[in-house]
Amino acid sequence: TEKQRRIVGYLRDHASTEGPVYLKSRGVAADLDMTAKEVGANMRTVLAADLDLTVEKWGYSSGTTWMVTTGR
Repeated sequence: TEKQRRIVGYLRDHASTEGPVYLKSRGVAADLDMTAKEVGANMRTVLAADLDLTVEKWGYSSGTTWMVTTGR
């Protein structure tokens, strides 16, 4: 979907070859004009997609945090 494409683009823009990047759902949502709930719901599909990124759910304190790394 368009939301999923926007999320993947955001993750690619913020991923680093230097190591993992940690992003909170609410931060992604604010930057993409979505709700944190929309980001979380669409991340299920993003996690299952065959991407050049590795995305893992990392933590839940004060909202969901995602660990993003480039490559596999």
